[in-house]
This record gives sequence, structure tokens and C-alpha cells, in this order.
Amino acid sequence: MSQIHVSTTVNGDAVEFLCEPDETLLTVLRDRLGLTGSKEGCGSGDCGACSITIDGRLVCSCLALGAEAQGCEIATIEGMAEGENLHPLQSKFLEHAALQCGICTPGFLVAAKALLEKNPDPSETEIRYWLAGNLCRCTGYDKIIRAVMDTAEEMKAAKS
Repeated sequence: MSQIHVSTTVNGDAVEFLCEPDETLLTVLRDRLGLTGSKEGCGSGDCGACSITIDGRLVCSCLALGAEAQGCEIATIEGMAEGENLHPLQSKFLEHAALQCGICTPGFLVAAKALLEKNPDPSETEIRYWLAGNLCRCTGYDKIIRAVMDTAEEMKAAKS
């Protein structure tokens, strides 16, 4: 097979890469672009460890093809912090100890950020529903939910 040339934007930077037609976007991000924050937990879109956004839409990168990224705006966990300044969600995950082994953490953070961008004042039920596609095998979900709720409150107060 001949490789496909793709021009896209990843975390605000223009990026070009070559990929096989059947290569997943997760593989491209990790192996071709060196963005290893997104993890392959299942390879079937069931765990959310590889969550990214494409044009603002939450996507499991193990289910998207690298060739489909042409002209898209992709956001990964690596683009969440601004230099040394963590995103409020990242700070709250640390504060609430909402992580253990870390495999699922990038996916939860990307998904939670996508939620708060869509709905800055979600209920606990909405948070649980939104994050239902992300699985954690270590810590349980209460600390993660509390961290997202606390972030939403803090961001809402900052806007006031």
C-alpha cells in the first residue's frame, strides 16, 4: 500500500505526516508524532483511554484512521496544559487524587474538558453520563467525578 500524506492541526500546531491507509489515528499520534499521552487500552473504543477531540468532538482515536485527520483540528492531552500551567482539570485531578496507575487519566481529562466546554455547569448525573465511555480499573470513579464537579464550580466562580 502507498502511504497517504495528511496535513492537519494537532494541539494548535500545523502538522504533516505520512500514514498507511489502515493506520489508526492513535498509532499515528503515538508512533509518528510522538504524542504518547493517549493510551491504547482496548483497541475497540470501549475504554476511552485514547480519547481525543477532533474538531471539538470527543473521539476514541483507536477507532479513527490517521488519513481521516486531513484538515481537522485535533486536541490531545499534550495540548491541555499551557506550558507549565496545568489546566484546572489537571490540577483538580491531582488535588482530589483522582488517578492511580494513570493509563485512563489522559482519556478522562480530555473527555471532561470536552464536557465542560460544551456544558460549563453540568450536574453530577451529566458528568457520570458523559464519562461513561471511560473506564478505570484502579481508583473507582468518585474522586474523578468530584474533581470534575470541583473544576466546574471553580471555573464558574472565576467567570463571575
